[in-house]
Amino acid sequence: MSEAIHLTCEFADNSLVQQLVGPHNTNLARLEQRLDVILHSRGNTVTIEGPQARAARAETALKHLYKRLAEGLPVEIGDVDGASRLAQNPASGAEDLAIRTRKRHISARTPTQATYLKALQACDLVFALGPAGTGKTYMAVAKAVEMKLAGHVDRIILSRPAVEAGERLGFLPGDMREKIDPYLRPLYDALYDMLPGDYVGKLLLSGEIEVAPLAFMRGRTLTSAFIILDEAQNTTPVQMKMALTRMGENSRMVVTGDLTQVDLPRGTKSGLEDALETLTDIKGMGLVSFTHRDVVRHDLVTRIVAAYDKRDAQRKKNSTSE
Repeated sequence: MSEAIHLTCEFADNSLVQQLVGPHNTNLARLEQRLDVILHSRGNTVTIEGPQARAARAETALKHLYKRLAEGLPVEIGDVDGASRLAQNPASGAEDLAIRTRKRHISARTPTQATYLKALQACDLVFALGPAGTGKTYMAVAKAVEMKLAGHVDRIILSRPAVEAGERLGFLPGDMREKIDPYLRPLYDALYDMLPGDYVGKLLLSGEIEVAPLAFMRGRTLTSAFIILDEAQNTTPVQMKMALTRMGENSRMVVTGDLTQVDLPRGTKSGLEDALETLTDIKGMGLVSFTHRDVVRHDLVTRIVAAYDKRDAQRKKNSTSE
């Protein structure tokens, strides 16, 4: 084990340092747990004790969090976890990436999220793959809202295939919108996280934001729009081709999905899988793959996803060896 060293981080604003360390030093305790170092705060300084590499990561994380506070942004437990992850890969350049909406300031909490933010900025079509809880849809909605507020697009189109409903849809109570809204609820939740509720209602009423099942996209050309196709693993190849060819002039599209969670009838190929096999080396397209390491929900969720990934990998290995 490397010999322990001592580093001292001195910050200019005592009041920000109080927020940095957290109530009862909870933020420092979290960093200690994540980075395996010992932290002490006194006045406007935080001392770090640990092996050189770990101490350097802790110093990077502390400076990242202090910078957030200096910019008027909050530091919550998720931000502390994100800073600890990013400190282990400082080359990601995540500190320079952020999405700003009226209610939220969204920054990368993992290196893969940093790659995703770069792709959302640079590419007209982005495929984002991986398990739930990695921010695929949430960050895409944030980018759509940011571009709408800046006037770069006129509309936001949020869509999902309502596969789970199947033939049972007609038996659900209410009109068509009431039948399909439960399947689109995660998209509404993300919108209300980014914008005031009354403003979301206004944009929905005017059609500047549209939340609709994928079937409603057929036959349309979507110009000057930011289009998000969520849960795309549940599209068929025909549906996927239809969705991708809706893009009109000055439009962007983000396609998100998890190929381990396909709800299509047995024997039906996923349109997402088909698209990834077909659209190789397409100019202007980005592909970002998340793993369990990018899950930014409860720590237990990360371990659950990792356990399922390990099991699936073993099953695949066993089937190929038979």
